Amino acid sequence: MYVHHKETFYPTSFQELFSIWNYRKDAVLCAGGTGFMCDQYNRIPELPGNVISLDKLEELRKINRTERYLEIGAMVNLNQVIYLGKIVPEALMRCLACIEGPQLRNLATIGGNICYSSKKLDTTGPMIALDAQYELRSAQSVRWITASRFSSSLDLNPDPKWSRREIHGPPLLGKNELLTRIRIPLEPWNFTSYHKFSSHGNNRPGGAILFMARTQKSTLYDIRIVYSGEIVLRKKNSESMLAGKRLPLSEKDAASFVDIWKNYLSELSGMENSIFAKESVNFKPELVKTQILNFIEASIRRISE
Repeated sequence: MYVHHKETFYPTSFQELFSIWNYRKDAVLCAGGTGFMCDQYNRIPELPGNVISLDKLEELRKINRTERYLEIGAMVNLNQVIYLGKIVPEALMRCLACIEGPQLRNLATIGGNICYSSKKLDTTGPMIALDAQYELRSAQSVRWITASRFSSSLDLNPDPKWSRREIHGPPLLGKNELLTRIRIPLEPWNFTSYHKFSSHGNNRPGGAILFMARTQKSTLYDIRIVYSGEIVLRKKNSESMLAGKRLPLSEKDAASFVDIWKNYLSELSGMENSIFAKESVNFKPELVKTQILNFIEASIRRISE
């Protein structure tokens, strides 16, 4: 049921934020606001009862780089991350560049993209593949959590209107807790391939897949493959089986690797049981599985050339 909007608050410090949140227990957080607008088509958009805007919290707009990490505040918008240039890992850069168009990227924040609870958005896959960590803050504590664990907690069960949106966030966010900072390791990856699918018959995204490889002196040291859409797919034991192999890969090694993913996808039922699959007759899980497998085969061929 729609609740008439009451008041919007603009805290300038964490202390003020948590004080307001404690007083207005029903208040929801707003970053760039794109989560509020998603799937709304009325001339005047609906808003929850009380809103706490994060727009004035300068602490959430900081960007820092060390020798090992890139740290990005949750309120940094997507275009600002792109404008950082070559210091941003290629996997994340390619992902952000595929988010249409520049007006949306000027509004949408990196934290909002991560915390959208209705489904996993674009940055999920790159953050998992890059071993990113998230800083979560409450009035009493600050803690860190891996992107992989954070994303696996996203609740895709139908719920009342506002509880499915970005404003409430994933279940691993505790009561009155928010994402404040993203820490991304700056490890070198020699090869990156990224592809964003479209769902058949409409313009809704069908997820995206990322392939990263680290090579040195004709040896494959590490690879990462992550699909993110309605669910996250990653077969970690398949990645380790190619570690230390000489390049180009033998036909036997390449075929064995692809077969592992083929069996993994054939046994998978998560896509068929997802909310989107149940809501949309245009979502074809078998087609998505075929696209994933074709992408992996092509990527394996490219690093073997």
